Amino acid sequence: MVPVSHTSVRPDTSDPARLDELDALDILDTVPEESFDDAAQIARLVCQTPVALISLVAADRQWFKARVGFQASETDLSRSVCVYALHEPDLLIIPDLAADPRTRSNPLVTGEPHIRFYAGAPLRTERGRALGSLCVIDHQPRPDGLSDEQQDALRRLSRQIMILLRERRQMAKMQVAEVLAKAAATRRMALIELGDHLRDLSTIPEMTAKAAEIVGRTLNASRAGYGEVDGACQIITIPRDWTAPDGTSVVGRHHFSTYGTFGPALERGETLAIPDVTADSRTAGHAERFVALNIRAQVNVPVREAGRTVGVLFVHSPQVRTWAPEEIAFARNVADRVQVGIGRLRAEEQQVLLNRELSHRMKNNLAMVQAIAAQTIRTAPDLTSAGTALSARLIAMGRAHDILLSGTSEHTNLEAVVRAALAIHDDAQLGRLRLRGPLVRVGSKAALSLALVLHELATNASKYGALSTSEGHVSVDWVIEAKGAEPSVQIRWIEQGGPRVVPPKQRGFGSRLIERGLSGIISASVRLAYPPEGAICELTANLADFQSDE
Repeated sequence: MVPVSHTSVRPDTSDPARLDELDALDILDTVPEESFDDAAQIARLVCQTPVALISLVAADRQWFKARVGFQASETDLSRSVCVYALHEPDLLIIPDLAADPRTRSNPLVTGEPHIRFYAGAPLRTERGRALGSLCVIDHQPRPDGLSDEQQDALRRLSRQIMILLRERRQMAKMQVAEVLAKAAATRRMALIELGDHLRDLSTIPEMTAKAAEIVGRTLNASRAGYGEVDGACQIITIPRDWTAPDGTSVVGRHHFSTYGTFGPALERGETLAIPDVTADSRTAGHAERFVALNIRAQVNVPVREAGRTVGVLFVHSPQVRTWAPEEIAFARNVADRVQVGIGRLRAEEQQVLLNRELSHRMKNNLAMVQAIAAQTIRTAPDLTSAGTALSARLIAMGRAHDILLSGTSEHTNLEAVVRAALAIHDDAQLGRLRLRGPLVRVGSKAALSLALVLHELATNASKYGALSTSEGHVSVDWVIEAKGAEPSVQIRWIEQGGPRVVPPKQRGFGSRLIERGLSGIISASVRLAYPPEGAICELTANLADFQSDE
């Protein structure tokens, strides 16, 4: 029997390193297990006591993994005898608990169940820290304590219990690893399934609905979905969502500010994984709204295009949930694939639109070339003149096309059209062409017709008007008129400094093309005037028609 110290001061149980080792075993408050129950029963039989316990001492309580002949599953430390065994190098044996100063006032000694004898073997880790004890207890004092054989058996059983604890923890790790591996395999299969669907689906709503179903089912969520975000990242519109059986939908328009202060984070492209909406500072003030929708935890993954958030993939859980990094990464992966799929569909839609527009433009251009060629040949005095005039008119069309195709859009601005149409007549040193007006967008149809009109005006001015002499010049001005119900654009061609103007006696094709101007394409009017000081042409068109690409 080992001599005991008779101090009544209870040992400190708050050593962080000891508690960390105890926590690492993940044993406290677990269900009974046969192997530990057997060890306690063997200790009771060997030591011939009515009570045997496997006690684990936490910072503020002792909890019994196995117990024989003792009703309570745990006690506070004021009732613990095992706490004194933590710092013993070997067995702690107290022949009479009522006589020992450390235990004589213990409620379990002075009251039910009136324990009197205690022998405990520390449960010591490989690092030498005692986590508790294997103890035997009697209701009668034992002046002789335990025999040498009983003491040896208690020591050996305590070592076996530590082996059981380590094996149990290792088995738990293996089970966790197996669960994690299975979850990882499930996520991989889900991504493969998603890829197959994204390849085959042909509409964005179908694509986002399938992604929501897969991510919700894979993460065992209560709800998942995808919503489009407005330009200011203040409103999310959810066309459809996926819910678990008996779940409620959140389809509709929602203001982020109604649910908390996380909108700016989504706008910046940050993924939000919130374990508890009632505890997170960004949502706690609006927690009742989430609870009303059966949301306690959530993940929000922004979908970005061209540097801004255009959508959000969301996952909801009705319980507090710590989202694993692998789960968050999976949600991000799904969001990335949805973004790529949406981009592919939009690119295909744009390609179809471009193909249709190209076909339409080609037909229009061929029809215009045919009309110009036919009229030029009919009105030209000879084939040489016809060839020269036709070539110049087709070059003007080509320049207008160059302007339309030089940018990223299907329209250009008015000044660019004017400069391109008059490029061969421009002489910067003499300043013979003077352009002035505000920035005005020109639609594709109006640009082509306007280029031809300006080319005809410049050709006539070069032959007969202001551009036929070195002193002459042409001014092209344009303004936006706000008169009437709809605004209009007015373009004025004014020749000055050339020979005296004589009005034509008959109209050629060029004059007819100018007079028809834009009216054959859009709602517009053209007025030609021939005062002696120089020809004037005024074109007026509805601004909306002038800028339209339809």
